[in-house]
Amino acid sequence: MNHENSFAVSRYENRNGVTSWRVSGWLHGVRIRKNFPTKEEAAAEKATLELKAVQATAGMRSVMTFLNDAQLREAEDAFRRLGGRQSSLLRYLDFALANFREPEKQKPLKDAVGEYFQTKQTAHERTLLSMRQLRSIENELAAFKTRFPKAAVSDFTAATLVSYLERGRPSLKTYNNRRGLLSTFFKFAFQKDWIVSNPVEKTPHHRINHRRGSAVTINAEAAAKLMAFVESYEGGEMVPYFAICLFAGIRPCVRFGEITKLQRDSVKLETGVIHIEPEVSKVRTKRLVTIQPNLANWLKAYPLDRFPITPPNAVNMHRYICKKFGLSHDVLRHTFISMFIAKFRSMGEAALQAGNSESIIRKHYLDLKSKEEAEEFFAIAPSAPLSRG
Repeated sequence: MNHENSFAVSRYENRNGVTSWRVSGWLHGVRIRKNFPTKEEAAAEKATLELKAVQATAGMRSVMTFLNDAQLREAEDAFRRLGGRQSSLLRYLDFALANFREPEKQKPLKDAVGEYFQTKQTAHERTLLSMRQLRSIENELAAFKTRFPKAAVSDFTAATLVSYLERGRPSLKTYNNRRGLLSTFFKFAFQKDWIVSNPVEKTPHHRINHRRGSAVTINAEAAAKLMAFVESYEGGEMVPYFAICLFAGIRPCVRFGEITKLQRDSVKLETGVIHIEPEVSKVRTKRLVTIQPNLANWLKAYPLDRFPITPPNAVNMHRYICKKFGLSHDVLRHTFISMFIAKFRSMGEAALQAGNSESIIRKHYLDLKSKEEAEEFFAIAPSAPLSRG
């Protein structure tokens, strides 16, 4: 007969003549035999042993603990949820403590974006950030808020951000640009203690094999036709803009480029130099651009005190002219640099004039034009030189 986990209470006579009550039996292979002075105590021990046997059979055991019943149930439930995972409960708890934010400490995304953008506006006002960069930040964060209108900054994970960054099947460059803008925002949030780590750091960054070759330019004949048309268009309002961008290589973006920030007083015909100040320069360094003789004639024929460098309706007029002649972004500047090298054969001087490095000049502009074509290019003059001076 199997007596395992069975207990009995019996009367026991000690050698000294004192009567005791003995509890005896087996608990999972261990023999139990204990004496008690009263039958009641023995019965209580028998009940305790039977409970231990039931608990052991069910995988339960009796332990001393500071936890109350509710805490014990919660701890048991936590271990059941872990299932067969190898990491300990404490490891998961450490992660939660490091990343979780109580609701009252969570920063709503819309409020965080507002504070962050205010710092960028201040940086722009201090000339530390260009208008183009400010607009890029504003547009990206506006899209971010629209996608997650009720989110807190601490809600985001790498998986959530990857899904957002890949919206619309962007090019690798667009993806990386989005990632960079969000990374800077989350760095700001980290400094503000709204998050404990930057989730963007765990998102992939794509390596791009840049294969940009020779710069896109126009030839001297096309440049002459362009300037002839600009003279006849809207009373010549856009002549200074196209003349300075084409014959001096100033960065031509009509919204945020150097040309939009160039002041009339910086174009000094008397000394033959255009001063590009740090607040105007894309790379925040001053440079001097020599006014070539034909450019001087254009600026004398269309003086800047009567013809603003960028007239009020420049955006629409620029769009029309570029579409008519098929002009791509920066083609005016690219043409100037390639023609300058062809005429003067100096990459160092071209780099200084254009605000580029010599390596960029060598890689993208060298040997695109002949000396003869460059001479023809820098001879393009207004139809009535000096007639408006």
